[in-house]
Order: sequence, then C-alpha cells, then structure tokens
Amino acid sequence: MYSCAAHAEYINDHADYGFDVKLLGFDWKKIKTSRDAYVARLNHSYQTNLEKSRVEVIGGYATFDRQGKVTVGDRSYSATHVLIATGGHPIVPHITGAEFGITSDGFFELEHLPNKTMIVGAGYIGVELAGILNALGSKVTMVIRGKKVLRCFDQLIGDAVTENLDKFGVEILKETQLKSISKESSGLLTATTTTGTEFGGYDCLIWAIGRTPNTNIGLEFLGVDRDPQGHILVDELQNTSAKDIYALGDVCGKYLLTPVAIAAGRRLAHRLFDNKTDLKLDYSNIPSVIFSHPPAATVGLTEEEAIAKHGATNIKTYKSTFIPMYYAVCDAKVQCHMKLVCLGHDEKVVGLHMVGQGVDEILQGFAVAIKMGATKAQFDDCVAIHPTIAEELVTMR
Repeated sequence: MYSCAAHAEYINDHADYGFDVKLLGFDWKKIKTSRDAYVARLNHSYQTNLEKSRVEVIGGYATFDRQGKVTVGDRSYSATHVLIATGGHPIVPHITGAEFGITSDGFFELEHLPNKTMIVGAGYIGVELAGILNALGSKVTMVIRGKKVLRCFDQLIGDAVTENLDKFGVEILKETQLKSISKESSGLLTATTTTGTEFGGYDCLIWAIGRTPNTNIGLEFLGVDRDPQGHILVDELQNTSAKDIYALGDVCGKYLLTPVAIAAGRRLAHRLFDNKTDLKLDYSNIPSVIFSHPPAATVGLTEEEAIAKHGATNIKTYKSTFIPMYYAVCDAKVQCHMKLVCLGHDEKVVGLHMVGQGVDEILQGFAVAIKMGATKAQFDDCVAIHPTIAEELVTMR
C-alpha cells in the first residue's frame, strides 16, 4: 500500500517533468484484490516450505496447562524445548464507542477508500496509515497526545515527519485525547474529546495507539516472568525464567520488527541444535524505517540517548537539510533531513537519522558501517557518488 500511495505522489510531479498525465481516478478494489492475492501466494509459499522441511503444523489455539504441557483443543503436547513467539495485537481503548473504530488489522479489510478518516495515535503505524490514506485521496485527521508524532525517535525525525504530514494536508489535532465515539444515523462517526470538542463526518476511525502482547496462554503455570505491560522477560539468549522455555519477537516487547524476530529465531535454532552455544542476537544498532511520506530511517542512538549515556561534552552532531535534485524542476519541493551522532575524540558514529526521498534504501549499507564501528573520518574518506542523496552522508561538515 505504501508503493501504491507513492504512485499517487509521483503523478503530481509528472507535469513538472513534461508529461501530460492526470489522475482521473483510483480503484481501491483493484489494488486490494492484487494485494490480497499476493499475500495468499506468500502464505502458500511458507506453508509449502514448512512441508518440504517436514515441519508438522498443528492448527488451533495453544495454551499451557498446569503440568507445563501445550494444549491445543483436546490434545496435549510436550517437547524438550518450547519457543513462545505469539506476537501481539493492536490495543483498543476502553472508551464509549471504541468498537466503532478499527485497528491496523481492519485497515487491510477495508473494501473502499474512506472519504474521511480519523487516525488516533502518533506512532509509526499511525503515521504510515495516515500517509497512505492521505496520498490516495482520503481526508485524514490524526489525533495525538503530544505536540508531534514519533516522539520515541530522534528529534529530527519527529519534527520533520510532523512537518511533512501537515504540509501535505493531514490535519493533526495535537495534545488531544478522545472521550467517546458516537455513530450517527447516517453511519458517520463523531469523536468527542476530553475537553468536549466534537469532530464529525468520519466514515473510518483507526486506533493506532500501540500493541499488547499475546500472553494469555497459561504462562502462570510455568512461572514465566513478565514486565508490567505483560511482555515476557528474557535474557540475551532468549531464555525465559522457566527452564527450556524461550521467547522472542513482539511478545518480548523489544524492537517490534519482523526481521528482528527472524534474526533472533535463527540464532536460537543454531544455539540449540547446531552446537553454537554462545550465538545470540546483538540488539544494538538495529536499523529501522518508518514508511512515512517521505520515509524516515534510523539506526543507533538518538542524540538525546547519546548525551544521556555518554555526556554532552562527548557527543558531536552533524546535520544537513537540503532539497534533493529530483525536485529541481518540481513546484512542490520536499526537504531531506540527515543527522550523524558521533562519540568522542575519534567521532565514532553511534547514530544516524534521516527523513527524505530514498532514505529507506540508503540506510541498510550505512547500518553495516555503523555496526562495524565506523568513524566520521571514515565516512569522509569515502568518495561521494554524485548526484545522489546518500552522498550527503560522506560530505557533511
């Protein structure tokens, strides 16, 4: 859906490049049908690979019983090793009328593009859905508790993404919380804030206020420790507090990213069954991308985290804001923002944060360099590729 929205944005630039192209319509059902078919093929592929690997798949809802066995339906199972990777699910608030809204799961079930959408939440899911729906033609309002989105990321990212959302037409109700949702006779929704202000006319409301782990599976019978939010506590080897019980992925509440769970799972499998007893995932310097419009990319410490950890006198930042060459002939110009966070006399790069065209693809290679301990001088020693956006990272002064 992100790529679909990107096409809508490119169409706006075509005239500036000399093409006589106009957006005459958009068929939501077409892209939904194609997307759903792709997901079905992907699921079938995974199922086929499991069968080829002679993995038995047991369908059903699994829980632990008092004997520590895994129960599915009327059958019980036991194993030498048990891995919990049950993930999480979106949170729906406990307010009147909350049931009239949907979550990110419901977004993929929408049969048509909403005319007017309210998105509640300032995290990456809310930001991504707002960008997609706005680009495709829905009138989008975001409701956030703070003054900007993505507050848990580096300040550069939160500020730039908030500015871009506003610039491209997303209404942001800042420092706002909802008290109730009502459904009118027309079927449209009205949201009432805690201060009594009403916002109406929405045919879609999406809750994007976070996720909670799927841990209602009898963990109390195993003595598995959890944090106050319900996430399973594990050590650096993915061991829980119960012997031979492991956990990874979203259920642990740390770096809620599919590639992180895959990486942790592979290392755990090698440790348990390939005699690589010390193999573990290093959770530092994990790169991630927020698919906003344009995207944001980050790896390492934020400037705030670096100062808190090492002291302000040991941290130096390099920043750059510029217009990519792509927009040289375009009336609508979108800035690119970049920041390097460097540590100590050697200026080891401990953080990289970007918002702009193409930064999602740029990040992977630079994340390798940062993982290897690259310094600012080593960045500078790399010859720039011109004209590219990435060259800015090796020419900052």
